[in-house]
Amino acid sequence: MPITAADVENTVRATTATLADASDDGWDAPAGSMDWTCWETVEHIADNFFFYAAQLGPRAAATGRSVPFAWAQHRKGGPGLVLFADRAAGPAGLLRCVEACGALLVAMVRTTPPDVRAHHDDGVLDTAGFAAMAVGETLVHMHDVTQGLGLPWTPEAGLCRRLLDRFFPGAPADTGPWATLLWATGRGDLPGRHRQQDWRWGVQPSG
Repeated sequence: MPITAADVENTVRATTATLADASDDGWDAPAGSMDWTCWETVEHIADNFFFYAAQLGPRAAATGRSVPFAWAQHRKGGPGLVLFADRAAGPAGLLRCVEACGALLVAMVRTTPPDVRAHHDDGVLDTAGFAAMAVGETLVHMHDVTQGLGLPWTPEAGLCRRLLDRFFPGAPADTGPWATLLWATGRGDLPGRHRQQDWRWGVQPSG
């Protein structure tokens, strides 16, 4: 089954609900093993929602390049983003950015024909593919962020399995879906298998 607009919406809600429990003083901690801070990684989540929604917006979708927004880094080694949250608005403002950008992608996935194709840096995605990419990146980056903030985060197993089927069809099917998704994205170990060092999302359109 494809990842749907409802899955994006539920992921946005789970993300903001989880992060609402974070203390205000932990956002500059590293996000898991990443070089980005927790704040920067959540900005990246919001930016993904916005940027993926935008790819589905033009009447004539293009598979050769992304919609040409300018991007910037706030510091060397930080993420390159199209949009940034106002730090003065605090964590609550950051979560409003996640919620708002997530709502844009939900609306675009609901209203864009499923056969639309548009550019992603790793290949070409259809409408459901952009929904799946946003959900997949959010789940694994929330793993990074919640490690840094000391919060629990365990996505629903069926959602993880659908992401594996979409992006990592060769991944083990006899292990827990969440643990397998973390393994497939270089964030965890599976018994008897080498840790993934060089991985990528399998982003070609479905069907």
